[in-house]
Amino acid sequence: MPVFFVPLECVTFPTFSITGHLLVHLRDSLRVVAGETLWFGDGRGTRYRGEVTDTSKRAVTGRILEAIQEPARHSPRLILGQSLIKGEKMDWVIQKATELGISEIMPIDSQHSVVQIKPDRVDHQVTRWQRIALEAAQQSEQWRVPAITTPQSLSAFLKNRPGGIVTLMLIERRDGMSLQTVALPQEPTGCVLILIGPEGGWSKEEMALAKQEDIQPINLGTSILRAETAAIATISILQSRLGKLGEICPPDSWISQNHPQ
Repeated sequence: MPVFFVPLECVTFPTFSITGHLLVHLRDSLRVVAGETLWFGDGRGTRYRGEVTDTSKRAVTGRILEAIQEPARHSPRLILGQSLIKGEKMDWVIQKATELGISEIMPIDSQHSVVQIKPDRVDHQVTRWQRIALEAAQQSEQWRVPAITTPQSLSAFLKNRPGGIVTLMLIERRDGMSLQTVALPQEPTGCVLILIGPEGGWSKEEMALAKQEDIQPINLGTSILRAETAAIATISILQSRLGKLGEICPPDSWISQNHPQ
């Protein structure tokens, strides 16, 4: 069973009360009953193990058996600046990037993006992406759900870019450092921002802008990958180099503490 995310108001230590869409899912789909154990988190670094005491049409209620804090971070954060790509492919990137531990996803309305979101649909689309990220974070047992920002142009994106982070732009078969050798921060307080283009690649204007902003171009070699493949391959390589993938859980981690299978 996954680790569910609940609003802070659902937890009133030492009890919990789950309502809304998650209530329906627990009660009707998973058929949770009194006596079962649930894992749920507040999305802010605290995870709870709770025992269900009652299920009704109004709430799933229970008592909290233990509260566990998120382990200290040992690797830099990774942020994805993903250019808009066709509907299901964008959904897939958000889902898989979340599973791989991305901290934040910033959609970019690139000049070559095929998808153009109508202004009156932006809020709806971002909410939908956030739901996809939430479900992926639950399934992959993340401690936090990545934030997803409103789509913006590359120029606006770079203008609002946080300072003090390493920014990399993936390019196709051009001059650029290998993703395997480019310098990366190692301290836990560091951050890496990776920019991924759309199906048609970055425009000449966007490439020039990136150069003007001293953004490091990188590549994955001679193969031309689809936009969604390139995004996940890049994230996987970076997370492996940063120590996020393949790390060994300490013996006293929460996973070993009667975690339900």
